[in-house]
Amino acid sequence: MTAPSTFGLSSEARNLHWLLTNLVEEVPGLLSVAVVSSDGLLLISSDPGRNEEAREAREARRTGPKGSAADLATIVSGIGSLTIGAAKLMDGGAVKQTMVAMDEGSLFVMSISDGSLLGVHGSPDCDMSVVAYHMALFVGRAGHVLTPELRIELRKSLETESETQPEPEPEPEIESTGSAR
Repeated sequence: MTAPSTFGLSSEARNLHWLLTNLVEEVPGLLSVAVVSSDGLLLISSDPGRNEEAREAREARRTGPKGSAADLATIVSGIGSLTIGAAKLMDGGAVKQTMVAMDEGSLFVMSISDGSLLGVHGSPDCDMSVVAYHMALFVGRAGHVLTPELRIELRKSLETESETQPEPEPEPEIESTGSAR
């Protein structure tokens, strides 16, 4: 998890962490997962480093959101907004799920509740029907738990976690020993 320690969190927050961990561990081909609030803020995410398949895929291809879980959250939020706008223009009703198939993977976005979204980045060989099924299970289990109070708690835990993370050490500068001509 982005916030690996669930110490001090409510039982609902610990349950949501457990559900997300379970999703990542049970579904083959998931590279990263993020739950995003209706205003586009990351609430909880998987840690691709814990998933062996994700680690191998990153080393082999270097694909996916290049930075952090916040990058996936930004993409999920943007796609969610775009599809909601399209559905309104087309009088299509509520958007339930969006899938983007790419050469090197897939992106799934599913509505949870009150505008919150579940975003999943899958490997190129993931079984899309299995991913969609497990996302629907997650949404069914997490939707009633994801209250405004829990969203606030999750945001605070992410902020606290980021404040306690040490700053990455700067890359050492390489000195040139060759002569210029």
